[in-house]
Amino acid sequence: MGFLSGLFGKKEEPKRQLDHPSKLDKGDMISLDDSFALPPQLRGQQLRVEAVNTYEYERKQQTEWVLKGHGSDTIFLGLDEDDETYLALSIKVNRGLVEQLFNLEQFSAIFEEPGKAELTTSELSPELATEFEQWLSPQYHQVTFAGFGYFHRQDYRGNKPPQDADGPTGDPFESYQLLDDDEDKAIDIEVYDGGETDVMLTLYRPLSDIRDYWPGA
Repeated sequence: MGFLSGLFGKKEEPKRQLDHPSKLDKGDMISLDDSFALPPQLRGQQLRVEAVNTYEYERKQQTEWVLKGHGSDTIFLGLDEDDETYLALSIKVNRGLVEQLFNLEQFSAIFEEPGKAELTTSELSPELATEFEQWLSPQYHQVTFAGFGYFHRQDYRGNKPPQDADGPTGDPFESYQLLDDDEDKAIDIEVYDGGETDVMLTLYRPLSDIRDYWPGA
């Protein structure tokens, strides 16, 4: 038997099956559809998972996959799970861009009670339109006001983040969200201690926009 097993070698380990975004791990790659329905930052891109993070809320956890391709943009992927599951694809925009994309007076109302702000997208320059038009809708309405959570730079799928006050409890933040009338585009805002604020433009897209998966290991 020893001779035979040496002759034929060890059985090859079965490759990890990767057929759904919920199974993505660091180092895996995906390719996106080349449809013109997608903005240029996404269209036909091959993206690698650089990190897997966790958003912890009172009643749920959400996984965030940080994706990088050949371009300079970092893409953030989440899953919007309701009756159906959709990809939530986001890019961050800095304060300078926020000032160009939106009316700042309307934008500041997002952080004021009762949290029912209406937001109109500004008229875009040709350069901004090329880059951001497909990420944006003309009008948004607020649906979340000061939702509390913790952000963990760690993958806690299948586990609860640590609750020990002396251990790593994540970064506390307040979340604000606005949706367009079709509910296929959103503005997601996170405000952290000290006032650091992340503003994300989000698209909700079908799972089929991921055309291929490549396991990293």
